[in-house]
Amino acid sequence: MPEYPYIPETITVHLGRPDEPAENVTVPFLEYIQNVASSELYPTWPENALRANIYAQVSFALNRIYTEWYRSRGYDFDITNSTAYDQAFVNGRDIFENVAVLVNELFNQYLARPDFIQPLFAAYCDGRRVQCDGLSQWGTVDLANQGLTPYQILTRYYGEDLDIRTAPTRPAVRSYPGQPLRLGDASISVEIMQSRLNRISNNYPAIPKIYPVNGVFDANTESAVKAFQEIFNLTPDGIVGPATWYQITSVYNAVLRLAELNAIGITLQDISRTLPEDLREGMRGDPVRLLQFFLSTVGRFHNNIPPVTIDGIFGTDTRTAVQAFQRIAGLTPDGIVGSFTWNNLIRAYETIRASQKLSSDVFPPTNTLVLGSRSADVTRLQNWLNRLSEVYPQIEPVPATGFYGELTRNAVLTFQQLYGLTPTGNVNPYTFYVIGNAAEQVENQ
Repeated sequence: MPEYPYIPETITVHLGRPDEPAENVTVPFLEYIQNVASSELYPTWPENALRANIYAQVSFALNRIYTEWYRSRGYDFDITNSTAYDQAFVNGRDIFENVAVLVNELFNQYLARPDFIQPLFAAYCDGRRVQCDGLSQWGTVDLANQGLTPYQILTRYYGEDLDIRTAPTRPAVRSYPGQPLRLGDASISVEIMQSRLNRISNNYPAIPKIYPVNGVFDANTESAVKAFQEIFNLTPDGIVGPATWYQITSVYNAVLRLAELNAIGITLQDISRTLPEDLREGMRGDPVRLLQFFLSTVGRFHNNIPPVTIDGIFGTDTRTAVQAFQRIAGLTPDGIVGSFTWNNLIRAYETIRASQKLSSDVFPPTNTLVLGSRSADVTRLQNWLNRLSEVYPQIEPVPATGFYGELTRNAVLTFQQLYGLTPTGNVNPYTFYVIGNAAEQVENQ
């Protein structure tokens, strides 16, 4: 699910019950709400009743989008037109003019509890043929005739602790990061997955807690993923592909009751992240240092990318280099490193690495080496650490087994402290590069 609610430019509607073979139609979200409002409401109702209902209809639909309710269950649509599950939608129907005018004003506003992020699952029913715990559509008419405002009408059904918020409009984006997450990966997607597994483990204690939640896919994270996969009958390979990602999303929705009127809810604290989602001018730290390393390496093969100092400070020079790369990659040169820029930069780096044009240089992998990693790169790292231990007695020699265990992690921590790097115990590509160069200098002395 996305971190924050947004209004999707389009929504895909299944014209039938969820498991019923039926056509899917994709329509603009604005037109979808106009259609639902025209299908469920009477244009002759008081305006305040219409407004209250439209708020509820938008919030209901956004809850389905935010929780990826159907996508997380393997469906290829966002919502159905079955009123047993969702909202009435009649493909191709005429729209009431006064309803269209109100929807144009209200389509990007939704209901939420004051302390929660997610759109309220604003359950409702017609109030005559069907009764429910949420809003009564016919009941809103009586309340509007009594002079109540739309907000007052809504609080009669959903309680006084109710906000009306505005969401931005943007293209619909699935939450799955696009490629499997596995041991050694480091990203905001890993951090999101870690925090959700930790919350799920409160209800399923067989899933071990992940600590720290830092966006690094280490051995503890892999153990938690395997435990989750075993509980939910997935292949326990410790890799988070689409099936595991969306099963985590579905279970997370369930334990927080996000698609229920009495949801526990997601707070700002729940979505506070260690890693920034976007890198931009003014930021500092290891993510910026890693960005600069990739820019510096790719820039050695693209004269249009100016040199950049690897200092962990996103200043003017780094922004200029980012913009130059974005132009080369055919991206908007805004100087902001979002997922598209980052993925293109990694692909460019990998292409150069695979070409072996820098055969004499230390050329790191793009994944992060962490506890539990096994690879030839771990063996290279261990050999370098052993070489360095001859000069720095603080670094304990380690067996060159290719397995990243506690001894290797402790040696890495010592190196990071000696060289002024953030002592994480993990080896990202930049740290790998620094260790390799340090070992090479020791050998040449």
